[in-house]
Amino acid sequence: MSYANWKVAKKRQARYLLKDIKQNKTCYGFLAPYAIIFITFYVIPVVISIYLSFTYYNVLQPARFIGLTNYINLILADDVFLTAVKNTFLIAAVTGPIGYIMAFLFAWLIHELPRGIRAFAVLVFYAPTISGQVYVMWALIFSGDSLGYANAWLTELGLIDSPILWLTNPDYMMGVVLLVTLWMSLGTGFLSFVAGLNTIPTDQYEAGYVDGIKNRWQELWYITLPNMKSMLMFGAVMAITQTFNTADVTMALCGFPSTDYAARTVVTHLIDYGSYRFEMGYASAIATVLFLTMFLCNKFIQKALSKIGT
Repeated sequence: MSYANWKVAKKRQARYLLKDIKQNKTCYGFLAPYAIIFITFYVIPVVISIYLSFTYYNVLQPARFIGLTNYINLILADDVFLTAVKNTFLIAAVTGPIGYIMAFLFAWLIHELPRGIRAFAVLVFYAPTISGQVYVMWALIFSGDSLGYANAWLTELGLIDSPILWLTNPDYMMGVVLLVTLWMSLGTGFLSFVAGLNTIPTDQYEAGYVDGIKNRWQELWYITLPNMKSMLMFGAVMAITQTFNTADVTMALCGFPSTDYAARTVVTHLIDYGSYRFEMGYASAIATVLFLTMFLCNKFIQKALSKIGT
């Protein structure tokens, strides 16, 4: 498409949008408060962050444009960032898919329970996500002295002679982080799956068995999953957001910074430069790279979920 044709098409779209707004003023009026809040607190900050990523900005002085310097330094000169990227993708690759599948399977199994037991089971599985003191329990289990539960159990079994420094030894830190992150992965996506399963009409299952569905796995693939595409997409977005934004677990358990940066993630790297060093241009470059990575992953997940039930 030439530039002239593209410009004509955009003008046509703008006229159509203005005409639609005039015809549906009430609907757009109800949407306006949310649109204003979304643009003000989400879209504009993202645009500003992308702009700042091309500048040197230390908060005290005006932003100075430096082009791609932040990105070049980030990729070619920042070894800690490369460690953070490796750890972040490891967490995303392990806990993302496993946590997502576990959330759906648990929601599917809980859906088969009686209503009263179902509500209690949902609370039990969702509680780790909303518990503010969850890290205290895991810090006690993996304490580096002989009083830690993990060391005490392994000593009693005769597997170790001296306590293992689970949270300070680089050889063990990421294993503990993966375990805790996976345990906390039943979050908002889990609730969306539970809600989605409750909205599927029972007559669709009856019609499916009349049409030739023979077992629960066919029922799941041809009826349950197609009816839950929107919930599955929401759960996938939340899983991607949660795994790529991992920071609280590593900071609470392994310290900040962790030993030899062994538990460093992209978000903790961002917090370091943005909240402690006040190199806001460099921090914005980190945030932009993270945003683009999450955006591409979401697009990939959308394409994969579109094939369900086909």
